[in-house]
Amino acid sequence: MERRRELFGGRSAAIFALAGSAIGLGNIWRFPYMVGQTGGAAFIIIYLVCCLLLSLPIFLAEAIIGHRTQAGTFGAMEQLAPGTKWKWLGLLTVVSPLIILSYYSVVGGWSIGYLWQSLTSGFHASELGSVSSAFGNFIASPGRALFCHTLFLSGCAAIVSAGVKSGIERFNKFSMPLLFVLIVVIMVYSLMLPGSSAGVEYLVKPDFSKITPSGVAAAMGQSFFSLSLGVGTILTYSSYIHSKENILVMGLGTVGFDLLFALIAGFAIMPAVFAAGIEPGAGPGLIFETLPYIFAHMGASAPWLSAVVAVLFFVTIVFAAFTSAISMFEVGVAYLVEQRGLTRHRATLLIFLGTWILGALCSLSFGPLSDVKLFGLSIFSFCDMLTSNFLMTFGGLLFVLFVGWKMDRKVVRDEFTCGGTARFNGVVFDAFWFLLRYIAPPAIVIIFLTNFFV
Repeated sequence: MERRRELFGGRSAAIFALAGSAIGLGNIWRFPYMVGQTGGAAFIIIYLVCCLLLSLPIFLAEAIIGHRTQAGTFGAMEQLAPGTKWKWLGLLTVVSPLIILSYYSVVGGWSIGYLWQSLTSGFHASELGSVSSAFGNFIASPGRALFCHTLFLSGCAAIVSAGVKSGIERFNKFSMPLLFVLIVVIMVYSLMLPGSSAGVEYLVKPDFSKITPSGVAAAMGQSFFSLSLGVGTILTYSSYIHSKENILVMGLGTVGFDLLFALIAGFAIMPAVFAAGIEPGAGPGLIFETLPYIFAHMGASAPWLSAVVAVLFFVTIVFAAFTSAISMFEVGVAYLVEQRGLTRHRATLLIFLGTWILGALCSLSFGPLSDVKLFGLSIFSFCDMLTSNFLMTFGGLLFVLFVGWKMDRKVVRDEFTCGGTARFNGVVFDAFWFLLRYIAPPAIVIIFLTNFFV
């Protein structure tokens, strides 16, 4: 007997889920520090253009495959290109998100650990170096780091195991509005800090003299990675969208939410960074080193308020990490359920065990396994490099080539225009088709080369 496939409950549910997949640690952590390192407002302008002209067409290409076939990554490629080697793209986009999930859950565990600290002892430091040292001690502690990694991954498993509607949809409907409320509250607090105006000016006054070719490539890459492109999460979630829904509306809604959240996060973080007198290009340690120092530093005059903001900030981090992680978890579960005939609960358990083992190795690479190197990198760094520099970009390139050059134009147009019922003329589709075929592929190659050689 064929198992009935779950679908999202409606347009808003689908957009919340897709936006949840896109909105994650990259919006709160990676976007602000990249803005700080590569030109402030000028970077933001270029980033906005890249999202609309590059990432949106790639997003739509991946969504078209899932929505057309109503199947997961492997099944979708078997439907659209049976008996060809394109099936390996389906397999690639099963493996890639699970590798990402393995080390992403380690970082998600760190966020849980820091949330607990903000709820209990808070952050107390006279200088930035002591906070950095505390973070180093935390991630090098096998017991604490593994416990938090297990707790985070268990939460993901519980949500995914409950199903598409009862688990993923329900969680995103609750968490997405909460995320926006929390980040706005943090932004208001940040803007009220003495000296925050310098951070606002940095974000709104572009200095294009600071933009370099590598900075443009970085904006392209950030727009690509922020939307979780190339790893099958968009394809899988789109396969749960009702066939009558408009894919373009879904894409615009997702990109809009992702952009808005990233911009609010920038205004929540950069003014506080400037108010504390810290360099805007603080780098990857922004969440777990710089910001805890800011909370401690700014808490001298109103410690209770600083403590509340610290709690709210790490609640935001935890929920943002969950919304992205469950989409990566679901890709593997969908494959095991649809292609291997497993029940959702059993598939969830297998994905949990596999990602927990690899994640544990990633976590221990900061402590007992720090001497273990793969091509000169720690296990954590190697998994990050493999997926970010190779698998994601390669998967994204194959998706746009498949939709733009392999699929029949009439089929793509039919899906793009929702069977010809969409309220826009052919110019919109023609623009999408041009961007997909001639702009997206070379842009992805540029992102790949930048990540590899710069």
